[in-house]
Amino acid sequence: MKAAIITERGAAPQVGEFREPTAQDGAVLIDVDTAGLGGWDTLGAYRLGVSFPCVIRGEGVGRRVSDGRRVYFGERSVQPFGAWAERTLVPAEEVWEVPDDVDDRTAISMGIAATGAIVPLEQAHIQKGENVLVLGATGTLGQIALQLARHFGAGRVVGAARSQPALVRLQERGIADAVVQLGGADDVAALKEASNGGFDVVLDLVCGQPLLSSLKATRWGARIMTVGTGAGRQIQLDMADLLFRTLSTVGTGQRPPADRRAIWERLLELARSPGIALEYADYTLDQAAQAWAAQLSGPHAKIVATVSPHARRFA
Repeated sequence: MKAAIITERGAAPQVGEFREPTAQDGAVLIDVDTAGLGGWDTLGAYRLGVSFPCVIRGEGVGRRVSDGRRVYFGERSVQPFGAWAERTLVPAEEVWEVPDDVDDRTAISMGIAATGAIVPLEQAHIQKGENVLVLGATGTLGQIALQLARHFGAGRVVGAARSQPALVRLQERGIADAVVQLGGADDVAALKEASNGGFDVVLDLVCGQPLLSSLKATRWGARIMTVGTGAGRQIQLDMADLLFRTLSTVGTGQRPPADRRAIWERLLELARSPGIALEYADYTLDQAAQAWAAQLSGPHAKIVATVSPHARRFA
């Protein structure tokens, strides 16, 4: 079968022939229609313990070989298989049926990325009218988080990131009231100016210096939800910045399959009404190397690839 293959740790994928998976107890064979790519695939999926060669793991939508039903599956294909291939093998508890009125791209984007946004935002208990800051707002998770924060009652939603063009797009699309370009002469001053008197909730997708800067722009009693480390895993924290504040750290990847499926199904409802708008970067399986490079550079969009003619995409 055709697949996007990683031959060694750190190598870019190459499209070629890979052996097909065979039936296995407790797992489901899936003919893949659409594959997704995210930061975890490029940064963390090929850590110690992964054998090579292997297919890009990814998440995706396809059809169960046994009955043809459309299903979503996350980044948990049985090794060495994955979403970026014509066929994959996935543990049965990780295979969830997709409603007919949900297209492939929505089913994928409401999986890992949207779950990473909704879990910490719900734990932050946003109150009506509060000010919310999303650090790392231009990525897929950040775009979803801005919209969910509004849905949960936020009065002012601010996005912060490094790419000015991507930040401008957030305002043009109406999903951020204000934006802050990080990495300037005085990030603290810029965040304070955008905060409308101080942020009540910070969803931190990057950690590092942006997190430290945001602390100084929060109100007393603010909730800081840290779920990513793209700007650095270690920080030098002045405890004075935490006085009268609560720092919460939320992990989103260790919930059991049944819990993750329930969250995903709830997100599909939110994607229908009031709706969650995303920008996508579309590729084909043959363009796996280009998609991989785009993910590494920060695409400010959800990367998806058409694998078969059965891929379902709505306007």
